[in-house]
Parts: sequence; C-alpha cells; structure tokens
Amino acid sequence: MLGALGLDAVEEAAYRRLVTLASGSAESIASLEGLPAPAVRAALGSLEDKGLVARSTATPGDFVASPPALALGSLIVQRQDEMRRSELELQRLAEEYRGAAVSRELTEVVDVVHGAQAVAQRFAQLQRGATTEVLALVRSSIAVVAPEENVDEEVALARGVSYKVVVERAALERPGFLDLLAESVDAGECIRVADTVPVRLLVADRSLALLPLAPTADDSGSGALVIHPSGLLDALVQLFDLVWAGARDVSPTTGEPLQESLDDVDEVDSRLLTLLLAGLTDQAIGGQLGISVRTVQRRISALMARAGVSTRFQLGHEAARRGWFRGLNGTSAP
Repeated sequence: MLGALGLDAVEEAAYRRLVTLASGSAESIASLEGLPAPAVRAALGSLEDKGLVARSTATPGDFVASPPALALGSLIVQRQDEMRRSELELQRLAEEYRGAAVSRELTEVVDVVHGAQAVAQRFAQLQRGATTEVLALVRSSIAVVAPEENVDEEVALARGVSYKVVVERAALERPGFLDLLAESVDAGECIRVADTVPVRLLVADRSLALLPLAPTADDSGSGALVIHPSGLLDALVQLFDLVWAGARDVSPTTGEPLQESLDDVDEVDSRLLTLLLAGLTDQAIGGQLGISVRTVQRRISALMARAGVSTRFQLGHEAARRGWFRGLNGTSAP
C-alpha cells in the first residue's frame, strides 16, 4: 500500500509495527514480523533518512514512529510535486513530438517491435496510456498476451476507459473463454462476435495502433508494428469500425418493451440461446455448457415449440421479444 510512496515491503512492515508500539528495536520488530533482523535494521535506517521514524531518547537502541499524518503527508506532497513535474515534461515532449511529426516520412510513422517480450510491453503500454477508448480485434488463436493474462484491461476499465472488442467466433469454442467474456461484460466491456476477424488489432484513443508484423499461425510472428497518426492508422480504425458494424452483440438486446405476462427460461436455456445467436454450432454450444449435442438439440426443439416457431432464426427473434436472453453473465439483457 505504501509502495507508491517509495517504501519497500520490509520498510512498510517495520513502520506499521512501530505505529502500534511506544517504541521498538530492530530485533523486537523482526521477531514480531517474522523478518531477518539485519533487513529490519537496514529498513529502520532508511525510514529514519525519510523522516518516518526517529531514535528513542528514553530507550537507547529503540525507534519511535513519526506521526503518520505528518510523515506520510510530506511524502505524498513530494510525490504529487514529482507527478506535476512529470506531467509538465510529458506535455513538453508531446509538443516536440507533434512538431517533429509534421516532417516525418511515411516510414517514420511505423515503429517495428521485435520479440514477444517487447510486443507484450507495447500491448500493455497502449492500454495504460489510453484515456478514453480502446478498440480491439481478437482472433481465435492465442496471441503473445492471452486474454486471461491481460491485467491492464481491468485497470483501464476501472479508470473509465471504454472497450469495444470484436471476437472471432471460433475463439468461443476454447475452454473457459466464454466465462472470460462474461467477466469482461460484467466489467463494462462492449463485446461483439464476428464469423472471422481479418487481423489481430489494438487501437488506443484512435491515435495509436498495434498489429502483428507479419501474419503467422498464431500472429505472434517475429514482432509487431506500432502505427502512429497517419493515413494507415485511419485505415485501420475504419477497418475496425466496419468489422464492428457487421458483428453481433455477445449479450443480445431488444428495443421492444417486455410484456409482464411473458414466461421465462432457466439459465441454461438462456445461455444456450445467447450462444446460438452468436452462431456457434450445436457441438460447440454443448462443449461450453457441459452438455451433449443431443441435449442441445432437444432443448432447442423444446424452445422452438414453446415459442411457436419453426426455424432457429425465428426462435432468436421470439426469444429476444420475450426477454429470454440473460447474456453470458446470467443477468437480464437491458
């Protein structure tokens, strides 16, 4: 918690312990915290330099904690000053970058990133730097950074950054991927499904894009391209918008008001309908729900009879009208 103020784990543990004591020695704190005495002794020396502890005048060899509001407050002010200076420097560098961008050649608006580690770093940086919106095209194959490992997505969503994601339909057949999408929808992402996705793509604030350097079986290849503002970036953003417009929502919605007298379906049937609308095969639906293909087909037939329709297309329309969809997360679609 106090790492943001420049304290390491041992320093934080020592200071927190001293706050609860009248005074304490390195040995007593080490014993209470289960830490090596030399490490605690070094931490107390560092805390003393930072003004967080002082040597006890009553008990030689002991330390006392400085008042948190005073000691930590000054560190917070110091960090705030450093952040303000960093923001000013960022603005200055951004202005210089924009000025240089005017005279750039075409080859200078494309950065080539080599190696999986470097690609993963750029992938994280684009999301960390986004302020309003992230656009993504997700293919069925595993990328350098798997969706379940993308921790920066959750952090960006918490900051208020919106996510619009188009997922290739075949990806839904991967074990556990459906639950991952449900968590993303719960977190506030807008997700759609397309039959195919032309390329793996990530765009931050429609001003910076990342895509594979060369297409391979898994798109990890030998690196990636970072595209700066240019005609190429505009084309990639338009490509995303076209794919998005032709994709289907993961959680279907309907503008028709629901009638209070209409019946309901259980959660399994609701999830089945969502996957059916997304275009998954009966076998893929069964795999996601943990039921057999025969059970999937039997449930679909029962739903068609219940809705009074003769085709699966009609079933999708009628299910939306009746409010049978709860999306992937089990909650009713708006």
